[in-house]
Amino acid sequence: LCCGHSHSPASHPYPHAPRVSPSDHHCCLAVHLATMQGPGHNAIRVMATLTRSSSVTSRILPAARRPTPWAHTSRAFSDFSGVDSFAHGNSVRDIHSTAVQQNAPAPHQQDDEPKRVALRLHREESEASKQPPAVGNRTEANTRTLEDSFGRFHDYLRISLTEKCNLRCKYCMPEEGVPLSPSDTMLTTPEIVRLASFFVGEGVTKIRLTGGEPTVRRDILELMAEFGALKKQGLERIGITTNGITLHKQLHRLLEGGLDGINMSLDTLHEKKFLFITRRNGFKHAQKSLQMAQEAKDDPLSGLRTLKINCVVMRGLNEEEVADFVALTEHSSIDVRFIEYMPFDGNQWKDSKFVSYAEMLEGIKARFPSFERTPESDKPNDTSKAWKVPGFKGTVGFITSMSQHFCGSCNRLRITADGNIKSCLFGSEEVSLRDMLRGGASDEEVARVAHAAVWRKHFAHGGKGGMHGIAASPDRPMIRIGG
Repeated sequence: LCCGHSHSPASHPYPHAPRVSPSDHHCCLAVHLATMQGPGHNAIRVMATLTRSSSVTSRILPAARRPTPWAHTSRAFSDFSGVDSFAHGNSVRDIHSTAVQQNAPAPHQQDDEPKRVALRLHREESEASKQPPAVGNRTEANTRTLEDSFGRFHDYLRISLTEKCNLRCKYCMPEEGVPLSPSDTMLTTPEIVRLASFFVGEGVTKIRLTGGEPTVRRDILELMAEFGALKKQGLERIGITTNGITLHKQLHRLLEGGLDGINMSLDTLHEKKFLFITRRNGFKHAQKSLQMAQEAKDDPLSGLRTLKINCVVMRGLNEEEVADFVALTEHSSIDVRFIEYMPFDGNQWKDSKFVSYAEMLEGIKARFPSFERTPESDKPNDTSKAWKVPGFKGTVGFITSMSQHFCGSCNRLRITADGNIKSCLFGSEEVSLRDMLRGGASDEEVARVAHAAVWRKHFAHGGKGGMHGIAASPDRPMIRIGG
C-alpha cells in the first residue's frame, strides 16, 4: 500500500495501488509473507511492517490472522478489509512468488533503509496469469503425467458426453442454438470408457459427466455402469451436472450404476422466469427431479453423497432471488452455489450484467444478518467459498471465477464431447485424444500427449487475463466445452 507521496499518478510505479492519506509521508506498507513448516502442510503468516509511520496501520489491516493453509490463502485474504488486491484474482501464493522471483526492494525504499522484499498488492488481472508460484528446478520429464509446470496435480476429470441440450439458457448460447460438431466426430462409448480408464490409471479420483445435457445421451445408463466399474481401479467419486429435465426418469438406475454426486442447474424459482431464461418449458420436470434427488440424498442407502444447486446470477434477471435460494437450505441438506456470470462465445456477456460475489453477499445479509463464512468447510481444491445461515440444515457456496479466481489450486481437466483435452475452461489450447485413439495409439503415447497438454496449462484464466480478456478472446460456446 502506498500513500503516493512524491509520485504523480502517471509516474507512480504502482499506479493502481490503493492509497491512504498523502499526509502520512513515507507511510508505505511492506507486507512480509513468511512460509512456515507445519504438521502436514505449509502455512503462511502475514506480518505487516510499517517502514516509517505506524499511525496508518490500524486503518489498513485488522488484527493478524492465524496461519492459513496455502490452499485457502486467497479466501483468507479476501476477508481483509482495506486490501482489495484479491478481489482482482491475485492469490497470496502468486504474489509471494512474484517477490521471490524478482527479489527486488520496494520502490520507495532508500539506500539507508533496511532491504525488504516489497510485495505488490494490486496488479492488473493479466499479471495474475503471468506470475505463477515458484516451483523450483522442475522439468516436464521429471513430473507425473497430470502435473503442470506450476506443480498442480490434476485428479479431477470432467467428461462431456454430448453437445446436445434440451434447453437454450441465455448465459450458455443464443436462442437459435450453436452449430454442433458432426456426429462422427463425437467420442464413441468405447472411446469414452477407454479415456476414463486411462485417466484413472494416471491418478484421477473424481469424474464428472457434463454436456450439453448428459442425460439426453441414449446410452447414459450403460456408461454409468462402466464408470462405476472403475471404482475398483481407484476412482472414488462420480458426479453429473444436469438441468434435471429428464433426470427423474433415470435417477434410480444412475445411482445403482455408481453415481454419488448431483449438481443441478437451476437459475430461478419461478416458472415463468424459467421459461424466459431457458427458452423452453420444463420447470415442473426440473422441480420433480430436484425433489427426487433430495429424497435420495436423505436416504443413506441411496449412495447419493452430495446434492448441489448451481445458480448463475445475472443482473436484471435473477439477482433478486439470491436470498430466496438461500432460504432453501433451511430444511434441506443441499448446497446452493451461486456462480458469477462468465463470458463464452454466443452468450452475449456484458459486464453490466455481472453481479459480483461481494454484491451477492450484501443482498443475502440484508435478509439473513447472521449469514456467516465457514472457511473450515472449504476443501483444498474447492471452487466455492462456503457460507451458512446458523441453524440451517444446508449450506451456501460462491463460485467467484471472475472477481476472485481460484486458479492456484486448480485440479481439473476437461475432455470435450469430440475428444479434445482442454486443460482450462477458459483456455483456447486443445489437443485431440480422439484422433490418437482412432489412429491406434497406445496408452503410453496418449500419456505423452496428455502430459504435454497439462504441462502447458496457463496459471490462470487460460492466460487471457480476466473476464474482459476472456470476453474478447474467441473460444468454443459453453455447450461445446462441457459445463
